[in-house]
Amino acid sequence: MAVKMRLQRHGSKKRPFYFVVVADARSPRDGKFIQKLGTYNPLTVPATIQIDRQKALDWLHKGAQPTDTVRRILSFKGVLYLKHLLRGVSLGLFDEAAAMQKFTTWSAEHDVQVNRRQTAHKKARTDSRTTAPVVKKVAPKEEQAPAAPKQEEAKTEE
Repeated sequence: MAVKMRLQRHGSKKRPFYFVVVADARSPRDGKFIQKLGTYNPLTVPATIQIDRQKALDWLHKGAQPTDTVRRILSFKGVLYLKHLLRGVSLGLFDEAAAMQKFTTWSAEHDVQVNRRQTAHKKARTDSRTTAPVVKKVAPKEEQAPAAPKQEEAKTEE
């Protein structure tokens, strides 16, 4: 039985909200699932993602295949990096304490970057609201009358 980690759509029309679930590959998109791992809301900026890292890691170790979108979500949350580090531990490249140290360092840097993007977005959004003029001023049109006498003067010189 092939098991996939995928998104299950909820929410109303044009207002998507997703559950990240583990389901049999043959079941329908919004049908029966094995376990719910978290939620994903793409409407917020940045997108709101809540996921249980330990459950997701356990399912990856069991062989569940994530879809492309879920793979990006897991990568963003650090689940795939943690799996990579634990693979290094099992191969004897380094111990588990070093792996956890690397993960906490990465997690701290990642949180700083996410917060920086979020504050930059909020600042850009407020700046665009305050600097945009409410009413545009229209420049007065130049009249065609001054151009007409020049043409008359050219005719009279001939």
